[in-house]
Amino acid sequence: MMSHLILGSRGSVLALAQVAIVKGALATFNPSLEIEVKIITTSGDRRQEVKAGEGSDAGLKGLFTKEIQDALLNGSIHAAVHSLKDLPGITPPSLGLAAVLPRADTSDLLISRDAAGPITLDALSPGARLGTGSVRRRRQIEWLRPGLEIVDLRGNVPTRLKKLTDPSLDAIVLARAGLDRLGYAISGGILHCDAGSFRVTPLDILPAIGQGAIGIETRRDDANTRSIFSPIDHLPTHTCIRVERELLRLLEGDCRLPVGARVTLDDSATLHAEAIVFRDDAPQPAQARATGPASAPEELAGRLFEQL
Repeated sequence: MMSHLILGSRGSVLALAQVAIVKGALATFNPSLEIEVKIITTSGDRRQEVKAGEGSDAGLKGLFTKEIQDALLNGSIHAAVHSLKDLPGITPPSLGLAAVLPRADTSDLLISRDAAGPITLDALSPGARLGTGSVRRRRQIEWLRPGLEIVDLRGNVPTRLKKLTDPSLDAIVLARAGLDRLGYAISGGILHCDAGSFRVTPLDILPAIGQGAIGIETRRDDANTRSIFSPIDHLPTHTCIRVERELLRLLEGDCRLPVGARVTLDDSATLHAEAIVFRDDAPQPAQARATGPASAPEELAGRLFEQL
C-alpha cells in the first residue's frame, strides 16, 4: 500500500483550494496517507496575456496543463489535480482520469459593478462593457444579447473582481464554482468581497465542458496510485464528464472552440445532454440535445457530435 503520494497542481489560490478538497476526500478513506503537493508553474501561468489559441497547438487549455502532464509522464508526481474545464480534449494516451469528484455548481454568474444596478443581460444598456476571458461566454452572450461591448478580461478571481471597480467596466462573468471554492459569500443576490459589493445573477448559457468538476489524472499503468483514488471517484459526475470529454475529443476542442455543454444524470440512470457550438463562418450556432443510458456515455457523445 502506497504511504506517500505526490500531487501536482498549479499554484493559484483556486488550484490550491481544489487540492485541499482532494486531500480532504482522501483523508476520509486513507487518513494515514502522507500527501505532498508539488506546485508546477505552467506556460499559461507565465503568459496570462496570451489569448486563446495563440502560442500553443493545444490552445489556452494546453498552456495550463502541459507542464503538469509532463511531470506525470516523467514520474516526478504520482497524480495531477485539474480543473476539468482546463483539460484539452486530446491528452497523452498513457494518461487517464482516475477519479472525478462530485461536481460543484456549473453556472456562470453575471456580476454587475453597481450593487443596485442591472442584474440581467437584457437590463444592461446598449454598449455596456462586459468583461470575460472566455470565448465560449463571449459568443453565447453576443448571440443572446447583441449590442454589448465584450472586453477581454484576464487574471485570477480577486484580480477580476478588483477590475470591476473600474468605471470602464459595467459587469463581468465568473464561474460560480470558483467563487464558492474560494469562500466568497453570495447572499440575496449580492456578492460581498474586499473589492466591494456587487449584484449577481446566474446567466442562462451553457457551461464549459468540465466546468465545476475536479479531476485526478494518473498514468494508466500505475495501478497502485489509481487504487488510492477509487474510493473518492464520484461515478455520477464521472459518467457525465465522460460524455462531455468525448464530445470535446470528437470536436478536437480546446479554448479556441466556442463550445458549451450540459450533461446530467437522473435517478433512472438516463443521461440528458445538450451542447452548443459557434463557428466563424455561420451566423447561428449549432445546437444538439440527446438522451441515453448511463452505460454508454461515449455513444451519447457521438450522437451529439453528429447533430452538431
